[in-house]
Amino acid sequence: MVLERQRERTAPDFADALLEWEERRLRPAQQKGERKPVFETESGLPVKALYTSKDLAEHDPLTAEGFPGEPPFTRGIQPTMYRGRIWSIRQYAGYGTARDANERFRYLLAHGQPGLSVAFDLPTQMGLDSDDPRAAGEVGQVGVAIDSVHDMETLFEQIPLQDVSTSMTINAPAAVLVAMYVVAAERQGVPPAGVQGTAQNDVLKEYIARGTFIYPPKPSLRLAADLIAWCTRNAPRFNPISLSGYHIRESGSTAPQEMAFAVANAVAYVQATIDRGIGVDEFAPKLSWIFNTHIDFFEEIAKYRALRRMWSGLMAERFGAKDPRSLMLRTHTQTGGSTLTAQQPENNIVRAAVEALAAVLGGVQSLALSCYDEALSIPTEKAQRIAVRTQQIIAEEIGVTNTVDPMGGSYYVESLTDELLRQASELLAEVDGRGGAVACIESGYMQRLIQDEAYRVEQRIADGEKVIVGVNKYTETEEPGAPLLFRPDERVMREQLARLEEHRRSRDGVAAAASLAALRTAAGGEADLMPHILDAVRAEATLGEICGTLRDVFGDYHPPALV
Repeated sequence: MVLERQRERTAPDFADALLEWEERRLRPAQQKGERKPVFETESGLPVKALYTSKDLAEHDPLTAEGFPGEPPFTRGIQPTMYRGRIWSIRQYAGYGTARDANERFRYLLAHGQPGLSVAFDLPTQMGLDSDDPRAAGEVGQVGVAIDSVHDMETLFEQIPLQDVSTSMTINAPAAVLVAMYVVAAERQGVPPAGVQGTAQNDVLKEYIARGTFIYPPKPSLRLAADLIAWCTRNAPRFNPISLSGYHIRESGSTAPQEMAFAVANAVAYVQATIDRGIGVDEFAPKLSWIFNTHIDFFEEIAKYRALRRMWSGLMAERFGAKDPRSLMLRTHTQTGGSTLTAQQPENNIVRAAVEALAAVLGGVQSLALSCYDEALSIPTEKAQRIAVRTQQIIAEEIGVTNTVDPMGGSYYVESLTDELLRQASELLAEVDGRGGAVACIESGYMQRLIQDEAYRVEQRIADGEKVIVGVNKYTETEEPGAPLLFRPDERVMREQLARLEEHRRSRDGVAAAASLAALRTAAGGEADLMPHILDAVRAEATLGEICGTLRDVFGDYHPPALV
């Protein structure tokens, strides 16, 4: 009773005191001028001079935040979070031939990285063999070239696949690359039930953001859902999809757009998998995510808190999920590649460290840093080592892992969390009203919004309103003629083409052709395609042959013109 009387007295007293402070101190100070006419987050959310308990007057900490390890998971998906164990350190790597990438992987594992994250070259991402004319000049350049299951075996030579978790950034041909990974593991003596890892497999975001699509959206969604269903039944330790906001953000979206469009795509995959007769609680605990941590420190912390709350509510309310694990948003994140600069590249070490700290304070499960030299080159071993050490310093030295959700209760962070959730939820409702993710992709709706936002940001940079240190401000220390470190490696092309030629010459061509014919027949109907893709991989069919067979049935996709 005494406490209630104190609350009755202090609440109006605080409101009066705040109003008096604003009139007596804040407004006169603001009239003298502030650094900017308007303060806002990177996504354009207005930022007030001061946040207080008044900003959380309608915020219920029990329903909005809850407790760590319980829905809505705003404060984290585990009760102890990093007090139990830190996030997975998983640097993104891969280049050249499978032999080249294998050496880099073993280097990273030897320097304390417990898992792997594979970058594939552009032809592999597009489902092309290395000797395809469209692959010329790109083989092994921005990732590793994989043409056959033998390349996959070489990629993981001396790396025990029963012990190492592997994340694969592959989308349109994800089903084929996962099949190759499974068969490579089988040849190590590891059954499908023993493999662990994640395939990105979020092809819908390719139409929105990156452009490495092959087929039209509907058959692509079919392939993604077939992979989810197959892994649910046969590879329970393997996460069959990593739902991606990362590339949406890299294309220029705001944080609410990144959230809403990624979740809209996820809704399409969940529904497609349910339509295959898989119960939501059978596969939803295996869903994982990747998001982009950009440079606005507090907005990024709030984004991850809002995302967990958003996903938990959606899975419970829209899909009737009962298993608490189905309501968890488990996410990997990578610091923003588009925030790196070729000018004064050492500054990127600081940018990545700040972004990584925001991701940790936001409660992510896995983290990779974009390396400081990435704007100039495939990351060097030194740059990769600095990225790993940066994460280890955050984990071991600065104290942020000692308590769960240390930013919880911040007036500013809680207000941002609520506002990001509100804006993303409104945008998701708009996508739903337009027919869902696939319909919005086909109409160009999502692409158009991101394009407009990217243009707005570029205008702000050009006008000097948005400062990029070393680019449009503080440029006087820039060294003239920054070295261009990246060069296409013709050796990789020669070696890969010779390897592919030998593979085709030594295999049973009749068996390979028969497996492709069976795949073509299945694709023309409604059959689950994963068993047929696995048969083709075991028969030594190449990536380009398998994807080419599907391309003959499904056709190529041509995106709508945006105006």
